[in-house]
Amino acid sequence: MIAKKKRIAKKQIQEDKLVTSLYKSQDFYEKNKQKILFAVGALVVIVLAFVWYANKVKEDNLEATKELAKMLPIYESGSYQEAIEGKPGTDVLGLKQIVENYGSTEQGEIAKVYLANSYYYLGMVDDALKYYESYSGDSDLFKAAAYAGIASCNESKSNYEEAAKYFEKAASVSKFNVQNPKYLLDSGIDYMQAKNTSKAKDVFKKLKKDYNKSPLQSEAERYLASIN
Repeated sequence: MIAKKKRIAKKQIQEDKLVTSLYKSQDFYEKNKQKILFAVGALVVIVLAFVWYANKVKEDNLEATKELAKMLPIYESGSYQEAIEGKPGTDVLGLKQIVENYGSTEQGEIAKVYLANSYYYLGMVDDALKYYESYSGDSDLFKAAAYAGIASCNESKSNYEEAAKYFEKAASVSKFNVQNPKYLLDSGIDYMQAKNTSKAKDVFKKLKKDYNKSPLQSEAERYLASIN
């Protein structure tokens, strides 16, 4: 009599597959242990480096905030050369040094705009343009100010079309910026200087439509009347 074949339970098959899989995994690990440990080690190094960098940026930004706070009264007093270079015999760093030390932080980026303004007010347009163009911070207010600064530098070089474009760009950064009517008015005037009356009309009309409560809308109307 032929003995009945013993039926293998489904659960047992699954357990055998699990055991086989574990053995294969263990075998794979033993053969590739060095590579796996190296990869894990490299990942740990990357994570630690990222954490260190994030902490350093945070600390640097705090330091930049302190240095900028000490410098701003000098800038606001109109002593622009001193604002650029710093105050001799004190621990007050100049804007140039703040940018060099902390330029990659958010406060360092803001210092770039103040530094550019200082150069512009001293008539050093090329230096001002360099720092306006290098701004890459997250603040909408300072981003618009940087664009307006680029516009002003181009205006001083009689590049009116380019100036108009950047004033228009400054006004488009954020609809909540109180400087937008002024940016649009300056843009329209520069388009007129560039003999681009079509664009000038568009900008003046935008000022009238979007900022109809601004005192500058009457000026926009006056310029529109002179074009028509």
